[in-house]
Amino acid sequence: MTSDTCVTIVPYFKIKPGQADAFRAHCQKFVARTETEPKALFYGFSFDGDNAHCREGYVDAEGLLHHLEHVQDLIAESGNYADTVRLELHGPAPELAKLREPLKDMPAQWFTLEYGFRK
Repeated sequence: MTSDTCVTIVPYFKIKPGQADAFRAHCQKFVARTETEPKALFYGFSFDGDNAHCREGYVDAEGLLHHLEHVQDLIAESGNYADTVRLELHGPAPELAKLREPLKDMPAQWFTLEYGFRK
C-alpha cells in the first residue's frame, strides 16, 4: 500500500545518426521549460552512446498532463533527432486512472505502484 501520488513517464530514445549534438541541445530546451513547472519533481536526460532516457517525475497525474501540454511542440520536434523506442508510465492506480483516457493513444506500458513510499 502507498499514499504516494507521484507519477513518472519513462521514455527511451535512439538518437538518429549524426543528430547527437542537435538532440542534446534539444534536451536543454526541455529541461529549461520543465524547470518552471510547479508539479515537476525531477527532470533530466541520461545517455549511453546513441541511447537516451528522460528521467522525469510529477507530483500527480495533473502535473504530468500539464507537462505534456507545456512541451507539446518540443515533443513534436524531437522526432527530427531521435526515435522513441520505449515508453512507460508508472504510478499508483488512482493517478494512472486519470491518465488512461487522455493518453490512450500513447504506445506505453503501464506500471501500477502497489508498495512503497516517497520522502
